[in-house]
Amino acid sequence: MSESDPGLFGPDSITWRVHREPIVSVGGLRSLYLQALHPRAVAGVEQNSRYRQDPWGRLARTSTYVTTVIYGTTEEAERAGRRVRAIHSRMTAVDRRTGERFRVDEPELLRWVHITEVESFLTAARRGGLRLTAAEADAYYAEQTRTAALVGLDPATVPDSVAAVEDYYAEMLPSLELTVDSAATGLFLTVPPLPYGLGLTPVRGFSLGVSALAIGLLPGWARRLYGLPPLPGADGLTSMNTLFLGRLLRSVPIEWIQSPARKRAMERLGLRN
Repeated sequence: MSESDPGLFGPDSITWRVHREPIVSVGGLRSLYLQALHPRAVAGVEQNSRYRQDPWGRLARTSTYVTTVIYGTTEEAERAGRRVRAIHSRMTAVDRRTGERFRVDEPELLRWVHITEVESFLTAARRGGLRLTAAEADAYYAEQTRTAALVGLDPATVPDSVAAVEDYYAEMLPSLELTVDSAATGLFLTVPPLPYGLGLTPVRGFSLGVSALAIGLLPGWARRLYGLPPLPGADGLTSMNTLFLGRLLRSVPIEWIQSPARKRAMERLGLRN
């Protein structure tokens, strides 16, 4: 593999522009709230993952996967995808509503996780101040069909534009609901255990603030499924806070907070921040 291999996307892609925004991390948390509303998706996680025992380790592994796929070489991205496919291929779970056992790598579940993730990244970046045209937003979804292929999806079955994603959510809505697993997961995401005794420090307040922001960024239908009452002015406050946080994080020198994968990509391609 050439040392100048840009990977699946490269520095001129919309994907690199979106993921340069530090606030996409809030989008990642938002996607977990959305994913938990699919009964089978959340059951698959609850019955196969040790995220409750090691939430920060799981977060680190997920972040490493995402940044490897975005910034790694083509070979590195494909290897990461093969590893995820191999893990998923061995996993099954039981639908608590019907008693039916299912595979966690069913296309419907993979597609749900993929769309909620990329839509959340894009939403957080745009509402955090990243200016993209409608065509550029569509291009982001089109580019992200490459990451969908890595986990085993046929790219032709993956929504690849803003309109297609909106239609997809409308199509999925009747099959979404708040289950016991969903509620437990949502509570865990909102008040996760903090390491090193930080739960008794101001860090807990910051953590709650990030969770509240992620919840505020959810679509109205998702907040309703969680049973959250509409609050007058809440959307405006969320927009203001997201924009403020996005601009604040953007003022931090990128070399201070960039992922190791991005740093290696910049060096590999001979680029400067």
